[in-house]
Formats: sequence, C-alpha cells, structure tokens
Amino acid sequence: MIIADDSAFMRKLLSDLFTQQKDFMVIDTARNGKEAIEKIRELKPDLVTMDVNMPIMDGLEALEILMKECRIPVVMISSLTKTGTDATIKALSLGAVDFIEKVSGPISSITKIQTEILEKCRAAVTANVRNYLQASSLRLYPPATVLKPPNPTYTKFPVDVNIFKKGVNGLDGEKIIAIGTSTGGPRALQQVITKLPRDLPCGVVIVQHMPAGFTKSLAERLNSLSDVEVKEAEHNDVVAPGKVYIAPGNYHMTVELQGRSRVIALNQNPPLSSHRPAVDILFDSVAKLGNRVVSVILTGMGSDGAKGMTKIKSTGGYIIAEDETTSVVYGMPKAVVELGIADQVLPVDQIADVLVNVVKK
Repeated sequence: MIIADDSAFMRKLLSDLFTQQKDFMVIDTARNGKEAIEKIRELKPDLVTMDVNMPIMDGLEALEILMKECRIPVVMISSLTKTGTDATIKALSLGAVDFIEKVSGPISSITKIQTEILEKCRAAVTANVRNYLQASSLRLYPPATVLKPPNPTYTKFPVDVNIFKKGVNGLDGEKIIAIGTSTGGPRALQQVITKLPRDLPCGVVIVQHMPAGFTKSLAERLNSLSDVEVKEAEHNDVVAPGKVYIAPGNYHMTVELQGRSRVIALNQNPPLSSHRPAVDILFDSVAKLGNRVVSVILTGMGSDGAKGMTKIKSTGGYIIAEDETTSVVYGMPKAVVELGIADQVLPVDQIADVLVNVVKK
C-alpha cells in the first residue's frame, strides 16, 4: 500500500500502524497528490490512503485521475471541517471506497481509531471497485435544467404491486421507502436518489453509517443533484412525499406514528453492533407499517439491517437487495440474500426504476 499525506506525523503514524500488521505492507509514502500519482503508476499498490487536503495536487484531483487510470481502492483521510466533509462526500461519489476522520490531539486520542482504520482498509482491499464504477454513470454536478423523471423499466423479476394498494390497521395506504447502507453507500445512494422524480408519492428515510458532520454534507450534495428534496433528518420531521431524510451521524433514527402522520424521532441510545445510526433500528421501526414499506439494503460491510428486514418481511413489507456485481462491499446485502427474504436482488442502477414503479401503482 501507499500512504499519501502532506503531514510527516500522519505518514509516520499510519506507516507504523500498518507495518505492525501481518496483512499490510507499506511500500512507499507520498507528500502530495502529484507525487502519489507518480508512485502509484510505478509501484501499482493494492491500496492507497489519501489525505483530502494536500499541496500541489489535492486528494480529489489525484483520486479523479486514479479512478480513470487504474481504479484501485482508495480510502480518504479527512478533517471534520465544512470544507473537509464536503470534499470527502465528493471523493466518495468519485469512487473512493471509504474515509477515515482525521483526529487531532494527543497520541492517545489518535490510537483510539486504529481499529476503525484497519477495519476500513481491510474492507477496502476486497472492495469491488472496478465493477461498481463500470456499473454506474453518475450525475456529478447539479443539473442546469430540471430533468424529466425517468420512465420505469421492468426487471426480469416481476413485482406484484397489488400488495401495496391497501393499508393496514385502518391507516391510509401511503407507502414509505426505507434504505440502509454503509461502505460504498454515498455513491450507491447517488445512483438511486438522483433518479427519483420530484412527484414521488411517498417519503424516503435513509441510514448511512457515517460520523456526525459528514451526513449533513452528504444530504446537501444529494439535494443539489436530485429532483426530490434531500435533507439531514431532524427530530419531529414529518415524513412527506417527495422528500428524503438522512439520519444524522451519531443519532439513531426511527419513524413513529402520530395520528395519521409518520414522524421522525432521533435518539442517542447506545450504538447497536457499534453503529449509531443503525439500519436495524430504522427498519425495526418502520416494520409496524406493514405492507406499505418498501425497504432497500445497499452495499456495506457487516450485517446491519438483516434483522430489521426480517421483521419487515414478517409484517408484509417488500425487500430489495443490491446484488454483488455493483456492491462495493457485498456484506449487508449478502446477509439479507442468504436469509432468503429478498424479493428482488438488483444491480444498483436498476433499483430506482423499480422503486418508482412500485410506489406509483
């Protein structure tokens, strides 16, 4: 692997961490993006960690070149500033597999995230970078004009839309889309959310594993690229048609019934399987809506969401899982598929059209 960072301290800290592991070998380091590109071309590493902010050529410029030339797994190193979080979200949309929040302060503070660094880099090495980049064609910048909603295309898996026409428990039949994702999620969400039409007749709730601060930047970016309105969820938001709500980092998100309204509730209960927000907690909360729920599990490591989807299935909801060919990390979707509860298993670029078809009938 190659470590690219303009900070000599960070280069040494990361080098020392990785050289202590049997499954990593640091073959070189770079002080800026230009130097990183030259060394990557020459040495052809299996993994790169890339600082976002570097002189001469920053991490975004270098990443864009890498994704066009060799498409190797890249994990970004980012600071928790408005500029840093925005750049990180853009990096993820360009093809970076994941990111690590740069921690400032004493060595004791930095060593606390060593497990996270190793976990994310190990997942990145196995990431399906080439396939998911080939499978996607993204709108990377805000549209100059309002785009016409896409015409639904039917997949080879038939969808029985009749099961969604009636509500349960005497409530109305308005549907809700619930999505869960982790590693590779920002790019996958961009594939799905930017294809949803402005007149989508239901709301969308999303849990993306991501620290506080970064989820707001993700919501803002998706909002700038989409015809639906996308925002970071707030406590007591009423879920409305044509609107997308992303759980804020460090908060669990649930959907509660208040009369005939679905209202978002946020809490800081303990992390579930080290995640806050957790997909399982969101899915468990929407399961009470029965056959009005259309749930989607996208790329991510681990199995968060599988238990919640089992409950959704038991109450009559519909389940879509991203397939292996487009998943950056085929962990969370695989857990659902192996349980045998997925109604459809689809490449990410087909999911939005199926959602539109289902919720508009």
